[in-house]
Amino acid sequence: MQEHLIILVRSISALLILLVITRILGKQTLSNMNFHEFVTAVILGAIAANLAFNEKMQVSHLIISLAVFTITSYLLSKAALRSRKLRMWIAGTPTVLVEGGVILEDNLKKNKLTLDSLNQMLREKDIFDLEEVEYVLLEINGEISVMKKSAYKPVTAKDMKLQQGQALQFPIELIMDGKIVEGNLQANHIKKDWLLSELHSRQKKVEDVFYAVKGSSGQLYMDFYQDDIKQPIDME
Repeated sequence: MQEHLIILVRSISALLILLVITRILGKQTLSNMNFHEFVTAVILGAIAANLAFNEKMQVSHLIISLAVFTITSYLLSKAALRSRKLRMWIAGTPTVLVEGGVILEDNLKKNKLTLDSLNQMLREKDIFDLEEVEYVLLEINGEISVMKKSAYKPVTAKDMKLQQGQALQFPIELIMDGKIVEGNLQANHIKKDWLLSELHSRQKKVEDVFYAVKGSSGQLYMDFYQDDIKQPIDME
């Protein structure tokens, strides 16, 4: 019974201490975290868990550890406000994933992202068609920011020209990673010869294409491995 009471007291103490630490570190710990905040949260959570349940470890040692990491994180946050270089080092910098409507596949690879994950993040932004996208930034908290092409922004002349009742189809992926998605061609009755002729008109081969999709309005969007961007945007 005494052991249960000790665990109860330690658990409540750990909870209260974490609440106090969260208040000290500020509201940013409640938002989408960057590298620094993520590491801090994981470490503090692990120490608090030991404080609550690990009777083999002395409470004083755990409290000292919590205090050290809290003070260190607090000082780093304050120092980051004064130094942009330090802020970039501990929090990271945004990464451009799409520039001028062109997918930067090297930046996708650097951030361990695939076309599928990029498309998923775009759909979460209510964007189902890459043709609409001008720029995509991967922010330091792991979320993306999207700037649409001017023709696809809300209440534009293009929107007003849409015929009433015009149906939009779901985008159909035709080429991914330099390979034709045969299943999508067959399922949507798209002739392979048509796709190859579109490539021929652009003087490209299938192997040159990183991503190709037939958009919601029937237009064909292609992104090539050779992006022809001489100076890609670097947020650093």
